[in-house]
Formats: sequence, C-alpha cells, structure tokens
Amino acid sequence: MVNRWRGDVALEIDGQRHVMRLTLGALAELEDALEADSLVALIERFETGAFRARDVLALLLAGLRGGGWTGSAADLAQAEIAGGPVAASRAAAELITRAFAGADDGAV
Repeated sequence: MVNRWRGDVALEIDGQRHVMRLTLGALAELEDALEADSLVALIERFETGAFRARDVLALLLAGLRGGGWTGSAADLAQAEIAGGPVAASRAAAELITRAFAGADDGAV
C-alpha cells in the first residue's frame, strides 16, 4: 500500500507493483552512487532538468531498496518499467519530491 505521507511512490517493474521510499540509508546510498556533493545538488538536477538516465536509475534503485526490494542495479537496468523512460523519470522526480516535502507543504 502506498502511503504518500510517508513518501511512498509506486512503480511497476516487470508487471509487478513495488512501493518505493527514500529512507535515510537509501539516501546515503544514493549520494554515494551518484557522487553528488549533496542531496541539494541532486535535487537541483531534477528541478532544472539536468538529470541523466544514471540519476534516474540510481534514484529508483535507492527508493526500491528503501521499500524492501532486494534486486540489484543490473536487475533494474534490465527490467521493463511500465510507461518506459518517461514514467521512470516521473516516478524518480515524485520520489525525491515526496522525500523532502513536509506534510503541511501541500505536496501531492
């Protein structure tokens, strides 16, 4: 079940629905994987549209792991994501938005 207030985002991979969330551990993994100077720098990549496919995959992987998925980066890279690259990018952006939006910010 997706809980928006907890920062959950759903993603369908290979025909199966998964719940993603960015836990503190997942965020630390994400920073390391993308060699980002800070989380703010990563957020700015998405806000300005300067993100790369690698950023999307790393963000989705971190969110999936935060949601309990045990697959690898290679598994995700080979998987079929419902809606393709556009849906993957939207889910990644929504995931990072929900992770940093306060409950009273009016974030959806």
